[in-house]
Amino acid sequence: MIRVLVVDDQTLVRQGIRSLLDLTDDIEVVGEAEDGMAALAAIEEHAPDVVLLDLRMPRHDGIWTLTALRERTTGAPPVLVLTTFDSDTLVLDAMRAGACGYLLKDVTLEQLTRAIHTLADGGTLISPSITDRLLRAVRRRRPPDADDLPPIQRLTERELEVLRLVAEGYSNREIARALFLAEGTVKNHVSTVLLKLGARDRTNAVLRALHENVLG
Repeated sequence: MIRVLVVDDQTLVRQGIRSLLDLTDDIEVVGEAEDGMAALAAIEEHAPDVVLLDLRMPRHDGIWTLTALRERTTGAPPVLVLTTFDSDTLVLDAMRAGACGYLLKDVTLEQLTRAIHTLADGGTLISPSITDRLLRAVRRRRPPDADDLPPIQRLTERELEVLRLVAEGYSNREIARALFLAEGTVKNHVSTVLLKLGARDRTNAVLRALHENVLG
């Protein structure tokens, strides 16, 4: 059973998402929160496997929440941004702040559950409707911390294969199956890729690879 926390300032939206996910057999909404501060407390209390997070909320918004989670000393659950806003700036800021996925609220229940499963399994996901815009925006905008990042080290062909699959949202298990490798071997490759790209996580590795045109 995948445990989910829903974070949105609108009660009706939270209840709607809960009602939809209640229709599934293997996803359980374990808690709700109306802003970022409440979300941090709920994460501590419920230890969800995946967090569904709105971006525009009063007081402590989604970007604040992502930043706070990134600074936690203990492991934070993967966050799927679920919002009505699809601006380039919001997408980039959310992904750079640590979001593992980004969907618009007009998705179907099937798309939402698939995204939750992807994140719970260690993958990343971006709505196809905004992928092209994200790629253009990443290549157009210089990362705010670019001057502080170490130079990118050359990746091997195998590491590039792994990185491409990471960029497509594959989990380690799915990459292992696709490349006929042991899952432990894939984990080692991912760790090496993060080190060579100077990235703190899979999402930022993909963003830097796209900005530096590592993937071609």
